[in-house]
Amino acid sequence: MDDLPARISACRLCAERFAATETAHAPRPVVWFRPGARLLIVGQAPGARVHEAGIPFHDPSGDRLRDWLGLDRDSFYDRDRVAIMPMAFCFPGYRKGSDLPPPPICARTWRAEALRWAGPFRLTIVIGGYAQKYHLGAAAAGGVTRTVARWRDHAPEVFPLPHPSWRNTAWLKRNPWFESDLLPVLRRQVQETMR
Repeated sequence: MDDLPARISACRLCAERFAATETAHAPRPVVWFRPGARLLIVGQAPGARVHEAGIPFHDPSGDRLRDWLGLDRDSFYDRDRVAIMPMAFCFPGYRKGSDLPPPPICARTWRAEALRWAGPFRLTIVIGGYAQKYHLGAAAAGGVTRTVARWRDHAPEVFPLPHPSWRNTAWLKRNPWFESDLLPVLRRQVQETMR
């Protein structure tokens, strides 16, 4: 079988782009999937800590996401059951201290092949606007809050989530239905998928 993860890990399409960012870093694709996984987690792109560690969601956002999903670290990082496939496999860098968006060339180059190679999946978690636009299309129009508020339109196969960053703590306070209504259903679906 073709070793797609190795090919993605060797990708250097964005080397010049990343060298021109404030971080002036080299590409380091973080590839975390195998064929046969049941749960697909789609985020935006690795952050600086993930870039350094080479492990997806290896940061406080990952702690919050694992809590949302009701998964411990061992289950979350079990590649036989969980595929973590962001919209870009590399940390895009910073501009004016903020994360740059995922370079579209990554999804154009790798996404369809990676989804075919690793899927099909029983459950897909789409985190943030970039992932939601790709996976939900027109249903993601209107922004992340509207998309997440309409989570029942996609459940039980797909759950749109906001980014689990600490920056979204105020969003969580403004939208208490997320924790009271969505998360209990999501956790049950995750547990059923992981069995």
